[in-house]
Amino acid sequence: MKKIVLSAFSLALVGAAHAQSSVTLYGVLDESLQYVHNANEQNQNLLAMYGGNLQGNRWGMKGTEDLGGGLKAIFQLESGFNINSGALGKYNGNTKLFGRQAYVGLAGDQWGTVTAGRQYDPVVDLVQPLTADNYWGSTFTTPGDVDNNDNSSRTNSALKYVSPVFAGFQFEGMYALGGVAGTTGSGQTWSVAATYATGPFSVAAGYIVMDNANTMASRTGWDSGVTSDGTFNSINLPYQSAKSINIASAAAQYVTGPFTMGLRYSNAQYKADGFSAFTSTQRYNVGAGFVNYQVTPAALIGLGYTYTHGSGNGPSASYNQVSLGGDYNLSKRTDLYLVGAYQHASGTGATASVADYGYISNSTSQEIVSLGIRHKF
Repeated sequence: MKKIVLSAFSLALVGAAHAQSSVTLYGVLDESLQYVHNANEQNQNLLAMYGGNLQGNRWGMKGTEDLGGGLKAIFQLESGFNINSGALGKYNGNTKLFGRQAYVGLAGDQWGTVTAGRQYDPVVDLVQPLTADNYWGSTFTTPGDVDNNDNSSRTNSALKYVSPVFAGFQFEGMYALGGVAGTTGSGQTWSVAATYATGPFSVAAGYIVMDNANTMASRTGWDSGVTSDGTFNSINLPYQSAKSINIASAAAQYVTGPFTMGLRYSNAQYKADGFSAFTSTQRYNVGAGFVNYQVTPAALIGLGYTYTHGSGNGPSASYNQVSLGGDYNLSKRTDLYLVGAYQHASGTGATASVADYGYISNSTSQEIVSLGIRHKF
C-alpha cells in the first residue's frame, strides 16, 4: 500500500538528542455493483451498490516515535464508513468514530509489543491471514461469520502482547477487562494464538472467548457494553443472547510457483445459561479450502469452498458454499475485481445466506455476484 508519510523531528536545544517520529495517513475505498438472487424472505432479487467486498472501507492514521535503545511508542486510529452514504461504521449496533481500531502502546526490538485500546484479537492477527478471506474478503467467508473469519468482531478495553518472531515462530495473547465493579469477568474477552512459517509453508492456530454481560434477567441480545462486538449476521442471529462465544481456529497455507493453497478449520460454540433465549450450546463446525493462481503479475484468480455444519440447539443444518474471484491490478493502488458465490443449505428449516452479507432468503439456495473497484492510499 502506498502511503503518505509525514515525518517530523523534535526541536531541541543545541547538543540534545533528536528523537524521530512519523505519522502515516492511509485508507481503502472499495465499491461494487452487486446482484443477489433470493435476497430476502420473499425470494426477490436485488441489484444494488455495495461497499467493502474485498476490504472494509476505512481511513486511518498510525505512527511511531523512536524512544531510543530499540524502544518505540506506537499508535493507530482507524475509522470505518459506508462508502454509499458516508455514514460512520456501526459495531454491535453502535456508531463509532474509530470503530475499527484505536490503540496506543510500546514496541521493543527484543521483547515484543504491548498495546492497549480497541483492537483485533490474536486469532484475527495470526490465523485469518492464512485463509481465503485475506485475499477475497466477505465472499469467501463463513455464513453469518459464525467463527469471526471475516473480522466482524473487535475488542474494547484490550491489553495485547505480540512476541518477536523466533525462527519463524510468533505468538500473541490478549485480555479485555469487562470493567464492571464487583464482577471482574462480566463482559470480558480473552484470546491466544500462534503461528509458524518456514519457506513456502505457514500454519497458525488460536482460541478466543467472548463473554456476554452477567445479568439477573432474561437477555434479549448481545450486550452493547461488553468488550467484544460479537459476530451475529444471519444463521447465528437466534443466539445473540449467548452467555459466551468460544471459537477455536486453525489454518495452513502453502505457496508453490504461481499457486497459493490453503485449508482451515474452526469450531464455534454459542453457550447458553439460564438467562439466554435458547437452552443448549449451539455448535458450528467449519471446514474450508482455497486455491489462488497468479495468472500474470497483475491478474489473480481464486476458487474457494466452505462447509458449515450447525448442531446442538434444535435441528442440525449444513451449508455448502462455492466462491470464485478474479482481481486485476491497474496500478499498485487500484484494482478491479469480480467475485461471486453460490450456497446450498440443507436440514430442517435451513435457508441459504451467502457468507456474512446478511441477505436471508426463504430458499435453500442463494447466489451473489459483485463487480467492483478498490483504491488504496
